Amino acid sequence: MGVKVWKYQMFFVLTFFAVTNSLVFFRAFSEVRAQGIDPSVVIQQRANLQAELSNLESQIRGFQKLIETTENQAQSLGRDIALLDAQIKKAKLEIKARTIAIQNLQGAINDRSKHIGALDEKMDRERESIAELMRRIYEIDQTPLIQAMLAYNSLSDYFFETDSADALQEAVQDSFNQLRQDRSETEQEKNDLEDRKAEEAQLKALQEIEQKRIQQAEAQKQQILTVTKGQEKAYQKLLADKAKSAATIRSQLFILNGSPSIPFERALEYAQLAEKNTGIRPAFLLGIITEESNLGQNVGTGNWSLDLADARCAKQRTAFMQITSALGLNPDLMPVSKKAWYGYCGGAMGPAQFIPTTWLLYQNGVAQITANNPPNPWDPKDALIASALLLRDNGGAGGNAAGERKAALKYLAGSNWAKPAYSFYGDDVMAIAQKYQDQINLLREYASR
Repeated sequence: MGVKVWKYQMFFVLTFFAVTNSLVFFRAFSEVRAQGIDPSVVIQQRANLQAELSNLESQIRGFQKLIETTENQAQSLGRDIALLDAQIKKAKLEIKARTIAIQNLQGAINDRSKHIGALDEKMDRERESIAELMRRIYEIDQTPLIQAMLAYNSLSDYFFETDSADALQEAVQDSFNQLRQDRSETEQEKNDLEDRKAEEAQLKALQEIEQKRIQQAEAQKQQILTVTKGQEKAYQKLLADKAKSAATIRSQLFILNGSPSIPFERALEYAQLAEKNTGIRPAFLLGIITEESNLGQNVGTGNWSLDLADARCAKQRTAFMQITSALGLNPDLMPVSKKAWYGYCGGAMGPAQFIPTTWLLYQNGVAQITANNPPNPWDPKDALIASALLLRDNGGAGGNAAGERKAALKYLAGSNWAKPAYSFYGDDVMAIAQKYQDQINLLREYASR
């Protein structure tokens, strides 16, 4: 084969390669039209969803303000019914908002997936072109030098041609490297979006739990209305009849997940020990544990061998075995949070719902306070102290409402605490904490008599 013939073939290959490259992204964009969907309609739909989401979040903030205002009013039949209604409406809006956010994320994920597909096609064409180029170069290498040189009028023409071939090869290789980088970056985008989708799905699941709890409260509201027949005087009498004595408060059970429930008085004793060592308000700590245990009761019926089976859970499995081995416990018998459908790891332990690696970070601090060495995440006392230590590190000490709410949100979401989607958790914890504070105040009142 003559070198000039090779030159024209290479020119054809590279020209074809350049044209097809430019058409790949157009084809990926045109796939939507081929399916009978106008891309502008898709863009508008997403804009509409985003606008609806913003409107819902605004309504949610409005209901939260209404709840806070109503809570400050004197307790009455009308006030309590209005409070429950606002809480229920807020929860439903939060669930709807998360559903819209998930839809938006799914659309973005689909877009990135198509983009990766287009890049894959382009990379395949790059590989084919490079392979063809290398095959042609190999053919030239097999052609005797004298025969190749005789195909040109001068040596300068020959060397110019070979230098051009080298430059073209280098350009194609650079392009291939760029595509590989583009694909890597796009895959990372897709992974990030998948994580966000899992996060939104998790929030939706938790909010549905929250709504069920509020619906139970609504059933209680209906019962109250039935008993009082909507009369304020009868409602106030009902409240007075239900006012708990100190003995009743002390004897009521503090429900825990993953360990035996304990009397409220015992839970308060542990919370006060935590306050002495961490500055965390007892009612706030009990609110956190109640919220975590309630959520844990819904998703905390797992087993480590199943719910930490994913390869990405290796560190958690190792930590879990280290914890149970040090305590002399059978890991197969210890309850942990179940792996949810939206995630790859379960394994949160006990009332405080610490994941194994986090528990290891705090176990020495817990042991110094409780004198249990090693401490046990399923032991109520150890769990409450561990929770208080984490809340302190999250800025929840000192009894400031804003600081406590922020610490609660960090307890759930870490660095994502400021996202509006998580606000329900902070609201729940603070509302529960207020109920416990009322009980604690009543105990103090009886103690001072």
